[in-house]
Amino acid sequence: MKKLLFTSMVMCLACVQGIAQTALPEEMAFKLKEEAFGNSQMEVLAQFMTDELGSRLAASQQKVRAEQLVVSKLTELGLSNARIEFASEFAKGGWDNQKNYVAMTAPYYCSFAANPRAWTGSTNGLVKGEVILIERQVQSLEDVEQYRGKLGGKVVLMPVTQNYEISFDPLAYRYTDEELAEMESDPRPGRHSYRRNMGGGGRSYTMPSREQMMKMREAQQKFSQLLKDEGALAIINTRGTFNVTSGSGAQYKVGDPEPMPEIVLPLEDGGRMARLIKAGEKVEMELELKNVFTDNQKINNVIAEIPGTDPKLKNEVVLIGAHLDSWHGGTGGADNASGCVTMMEAMRIIKALGISPRRTIRIALWGGEEQGLYGSRGYLQNNLYDSKNKKKLAGYNNFALYLNMDNGSGRFRGIYLEQNDMALPFFQAWGKSMETLGFKTLSPRKTGSTDHVTFDRVGLPAYQFIQDELEYDRTYHTNMDTYERLSIADLQVDAAIVAWLAISAANDNGRIPVKPGYPKQ
Repeated sequence: MKKLLFTSMVMCLACVQGIAQTALPEEMAFKLKEEAFGNSQMEVLAQFMTDELGSRLAASQQKVRAEQLVVSKLTELGLSNARIEFASEFAKGGWDNQKNYVAMTAPYYCSFAANPRAWTGSTNGLVKGEVILIERQVQSLEDVEQYRGKLGGKVVLMPVTQNYEISFDPLAYRYTDEELAEMESDPRPGRHSYRRNMGGGGRSYTMPSREQMMKMREAQQKFSQLLKDEGALAIINTRGTFNVTSGSGAQYKVGDPEPMPEIVLPLEDGGRMARLIKAGEKVEMELELKNVFTDNQKINNVIAEIPGTDPKLKNEVVLIGAHLDSWHGGTGGADNASGCVTMMEAMRIIKALGISPRRTIRIALWGGEEQGLYGSRGYLQNNLYDSKNKKKLAGYNNFALYLNMDNGSGRFRGIYLEQNDMALPFFQAWGKSMETLGFKTLSPRKTGSTDHVTFDRVGLPAYQFIQDELEYDRTYHTNMDTYERLSIADLQVDAAIVAWLAISAANDNGRIPVKPGYPKQ
């Protein structure tokens, strides 16, 4: 009853404001589904985006190569004005791993599935040395001094802080009807509530003071310098489980001294060596890392479009997108080849149907999302809203919609409306023909941590889909994030839904308004 009342109020408000929502004919929905499922190119695109392109770390030579190949692919799909477009400066520059060999050689031999930390340096060929364990995090200058004179020629194993606990949860799951129904509830009435610790059970935690934080930072900088001064061979960090390593990057900018070689090992390997050392065993390793730095201080996006045909509306843009960059351990299957191929296939479907949209439909494959939404933020700054000067640009008023995908390859179950009540009647009208594919949940909730946030923060209508998570949480940002993480059948459904929503928005008489009061100063 409450849901019906909320829906009725929003629809009445839309009528008062003169906003129209137009549902396209079911005949068009039928043709779209026939194309999406009868002539799908999803598997071909998925192999292209993962196996053929490889990893796509921001600003790397691999990413530059990928940009060029993707432009050719978008042109091949029949899209207009496919191009590489500068988005933002990027002080870290490019970094590519060209060789990676890591093994324990004593007390016995074992090769490890290691991942070099991005923007760290190379070894001097094949190096060998004893492993020294740093048993706890360096927090003071006294901690630094206890290792002075002990690090030369050593492989330094940093504290192993991760603990593994057996999980009885399934590796993959789909949302239940009850979970989806809960997402339709509005969280705003309770957003200012909080819980106070009134004593008794639970866990307490005291944040370090600013002075303590400064001392810890100074100690860690001193320790890093000591490692270099004494000639340690490499640093080993431990992160990830199931013998799977995760991706991460070091602090670096072009012109800095090349950082020490640094490796990330999974918990099983780092933990094994730590336990052996604590038991009195002498542990030795050999490593050979070759990493290449390039002075490519820019982030690019890849853009293409289907031009609008309505003389009054063709300059308005329906934008769909995902991020092209990935971490370097795998081929970025779930994060975010899945989003890229869904958006590419959606554009292919629209083009194959011969639809001439009234508004322009544009695809944007962002760069630098993993380092801080560089690509989408650059697009906003260059085309829509000057964040530095708090000024709307010409493209702001022509921005009709943005649809984003960045939660793996699970099936779309609905969409997060970012608390924009005015969007609800539009998605109700547009989404009706997709309900048979499971697209039913219109959640007023907000979700974060990906490129749609760039546009939503200035009030523009930008949304992320609700997706079944499948294996996403276990595999993203790891060397397991490859083609095998993609559910082709789910992605076919997702592409059909994106294509339908895009052409619906492009042909609607009205469009979702900017949030009232935005952009905030």
